[in-house]
Amino acid sequence: MTAQPRIALVGSGRMGSLHARVLAQSPRANFTRLIEKNEETGRSVAAKWDVEWVPELDELNDIDAVVVAAATEAHYDIAKRVMELGKPLLIEKPITPTYSQSEELVEESDKRGLPLVCGFLERFNPAVMTARQFVSDIAQIHAVRHSPFVPRIKTGVATDLLIHDVDLAIRFLGEVPNAVKGSFGYFHQESRTNHSEDSADATMSFPNGALATISASRISQRKVRQLHVLEVDRLTEIDLLRRDITVYRHVEHEPARDGVGYKQQTIIEIPTLMPGGEPLAPQLDHFLNLLEAGAGSDEVKAERDAILPAHRAIDQASASANNGQ
Repeated sequence: MTAQPRIALVGSGRMGSLHARVLAQSPRANFTRLIEKNEETGRSVAAKWDVEWVPELDELNDIDAVVVAAATEAHYDIAKRVMELGKPLLIEKPITPTYSQSEELVEESDKRGLPLVCGFLERFNPAVMTARQFVSDIAQIHAVRHSPFVPRIKTGVATDLLIHDVDLAIRFLGEVPNAVKGSFGYFHQESRTNHSEDSADATMSFPNGALATISASRISQRKVRQLHVLEVDRLTEIDLLRRDITVYRHVEHEPARDGVGYKQQTIIEIPTLMPGGEPLAPQLDHFLNLLEAGAGSDEVKAERDAILPAHRAIDQASASANNGQ
């Protein structure tokens, strides 16, 4: 691997344009090529960052690794082609729209010895990274990820939104769930036609007895990204949007002096966050670290092993919802 690996980016839509900026600004990567079918968009983004634009994924002899930020429904074909050409991949979540295809790609990356990273961006949120340093005996996780409707997203919220917090719950608890139940709602006419859910709630039970309840929706009138991590003697509230943490410890409560309601004493802590800004930058650094570590390294294997659990849980939630369980 070269000192500055040459990176090609596939896709320059909303997420692709963000990846393009982070790649271009990274001192560790050589952003070399943008692959984008839409000529107007591709040429514009490529010119902005002074890289080559091409409309199709072709040979990659002069490329060391690829970032895929195309539409979800195109992930499988693109990733298969990139792996056939022997190149490591950072691919936006979900890996593919279906669990079976995602499983196939993970197995293919293992067989070919290629580093593979899924874009679980919230893993690199500084608030999440900080909270994972001090939470321990977790009893329950509650997450809410609500957004207004975005017509350009054709897939349902389970793979678009819910999967982020499912992944976080699994990582916080250090276990895969042994039971997953899901409930889906369809409210827009096109959602009913396309069978792409507008809301998705999932409940996960873990072998250690912990529970996780996660809600995702695209019928909200505001954007909400909140994660509550409950221990027996502590509540850690994480605002993923503002990237801050508030910790609560209940001391005591008693009836109010006038006999109406009650008063409560709670200790509130505001932890100092670990250094970190836009999560896309440390995610890219993580990918570059894996390229340096090499295909057979423990780090590459651990990353590969961490991809499928959240995808599997989403598949289980979908099966449960569709079966009316």
